[in-house]
Amino acid sequence: MPKLNSTIPVAYLNIRGANLVVVFLESEFDARTPRERSATYAALQATAAREGFRGDVAAVWEDQLGRTRFIALPQQHPFFQVVNYGQLRAQINGTVQA
Repeated sequence: MPKLNSTIPVAYLNIRGANLVVVFLESEFDARTPRERSATYAALQATAAREGFRGDVAAVWEDQLGRTRFIALPQQHPFFQVVNYGQLRAQINGTVQA
């Protein structure tokens, strides 16, 4: 599991009764391999649990073309496919130490 060594902005959301923490990653995350992305996502989930968050974790970032990219549970994909990255960033209300 990779060590992230940084403070990462997050948005703690409650969508229709489901708790969700959206973790905002730098656009450079897009250049990582799928294996590296999965390992980072697992580390983020562990960090959120360690910090006491009881809910799902989603990771979002913008690629170099400004498109929103994400890693989330399958049932959350429809939400992340339609939400605007700027709308998500406007909801930032905390950080995690990763």
